[in-house]
Amino acid sequence: MAARRIPESELILNDGDRIYHLNLTAEMVADTIIVVGDPDRVSKISRHFDKIHFQESNRELVTHTGEIGGKPLSIISSGMGTDNVELLMTELDALVNIDFKSRKVNRRLKKLNIIRIGTSGCMQADIPLDALLVSRAGLGLDTLMSFYDRSLSEDLAVVENKIQRLLELPFKPYFAKGSDQLFDLFKDDMHHGVTVTAPGFYAPQGREIRLKPKITGFIDTLANTPTSFGRFTNFEMETAGYYAMAELLGHEMISLNALIANRANQTFSSNHEKTVERLIQLVLEKLTYS
Repeated sequence: MAARRIPESELILNDGDRIYHLNLTAEMVADTIIVVGDPDRVSKISRHFDKIHFQESNRELVTHTGEIGGKPLSIISSGMGTDNVELLMTELDALVNIDFKSRKVNRRLKKLNIIRIGTSGCMQADIPLDALLVSRAGLGLDTLMSFYDRSLSEDLAVVENKIQRLLELPFKPYFAKGSDQLFDLFKDDMHHGVTVTAPGFYAPQGREIRLKPKITGFIDTLANTPTSFGRFTNFEMETAGYYAMAELLGHEMISLNALIANRANQTFSSNHEKTVERLIQLVLEKLTYS
């Protein structure tokens, strides 16, 4: 069967060779990529580079590609939420695995190494404020994976069904694990846990400001629910989307978290930028010298 040609309305290009939203060419992306949510965090990481070769931005999507210690690296911001994650992962994959001239998928696929650096709130009282955590797996409380055909292993399906039942969710959550290879790179320097990815910051993470959340008490429920991948430890808004998309596309992906709030203890870091900088330094050291 002949390879499918992807139409112009589905694979949208700028100037013939730049992917639509990222506005990048394949040459502008390294094989190892650090992703962040905050566009301002890109320069806070790239300032450690020995050289910066490319800088590009479009909306909240900022890219700096350069090298440190002779290792090529790209830093890219996604903005917040799994909708942006889906866009970013799809376009990164297209840059390295689709021939833009023929509009066909390459016969030989490239695997990217992608590391998320982000902030997160902890749900376990015994993990200290400003700790660092590597996500063994992610639970998605959004519906992104309802739009993709995804085959599940039995252990992942067990968690999805269990959480839907426990939280009485009107939709099926999704569960995905991170890269074993990248997990092993960081596991000795951080706490481990399962990250909950929410489709919002307030009610979807159990916060009540003026509007009362419809689903209450689920933080305690999750905090006390074991899985074969470890306990649920923290909340944020991207990790599960990254893990599920990386699984489907065949890339290595890991999420690293600076825990700047503790929901169980009702505390917030007084110096969270210092914690994030410590995480950045650790990641660059591991990627450069390991």
